[in-house]
Amino acid sequence: MRGMGSHGDEVRVRTARIADAEAVLAFWGVAAEGVSISDDRSGVTALIERDPQALLLAERGGELVGTVIAGFDGWRCHLYRLAVHPAHRRQGISTLLLAAAEKRFAELGGRRGDAMVLDRNESAHQAWTSAGYAREQQWSRWVKHL
Repeated sequence: MRGMGSHGDEVRVRTARIADAEAVLAFWGVAAEGVSISDDRSGVTALIERDPQALLLAERGGELVGTVIAGFDGWRCHLYRLAVHPAHRRQGISTLLLAAAEKRFAELGGRRGDAMVLDRNESAHQAWTSAGYAREQQWSRWVKHL
């Protein structure tokens, strides 16, 4: 999927490859909010090996400028790690990434996308709201580290 950035240069979305793992991790260190237990080479590699279409990368001129994980487990469509490099924000990159993720979900028969968004990340709340997503107050995330 391709789109034009606000500066007129093309942004291309593609799926990640194993060789991208280190660059993705370094990118998340700059562009993503918070850290996940899976934020290491083995976590990213396992994701790509398990679902080669899930990790979407946005590139401009060969530079990584955005990511989203669009995971589908056969029941639900899950969105994680929507991140855009600070120098490239407010240029339509997250819109392009979410369009690619939603297209993937629709092709797989998904019915609803849900996103993991940190409560404290208010700029992300605005981005998700403008993309048509709404917070559901009746749910809480329950976790157990394995």
